[in-house]
Amino acid sequence: MTAPRILLFVAGVTVMAYGAVLVLDLPLRTIVLIAVWAGGAVIVHDFVFAPLSAVLGYTGRRLVRGSWWPPVAVAALCSATLILLAVPVFDTPGAKPDNPTVLDRDYPMGLMISLLIVWSCVPLYQVGAALIQRRRATT
Repeated sequence: MTAPRILLFVAGVTVMAYGAVLVLDLPLRTIVLIAVWAGGAVIVHDFVFAPLSAVLGYTGRRLVRGSWWPPVAVAALCSATLILLAVPVFDTPGAKPDNPTVLDRDYPMGLMISLLIVWSCVPLYQVGAALIQRRRATT
């Protein structure tokens, strides 16, 4: 192993040990809830998200052909990430009438704008790739 790998390994183990010490300082009920939540996340990933991603990827690959596939796949992945990040605040569960500074943005509109930007990059990528390919062909 090289020196940078050893340093990264030591740093990772140190941070992991520090996190374990912090968790062990919590009440037992909280530790159990963390373990249940983490276990549930693994189960949901393995039995819902992973199969769904495989089916969507397989179907998408059959529907979107040629050079359009890579940018569409990247845009779909970015869209899924944006949607998952927006879920906790989408219906403003923490908003309080007496404190308008909590969740003070229009999150649904922000999500729509973000998705529009992501998907508008797909044709822009195609135009850029075509220009690069044309430039390479002329040189």
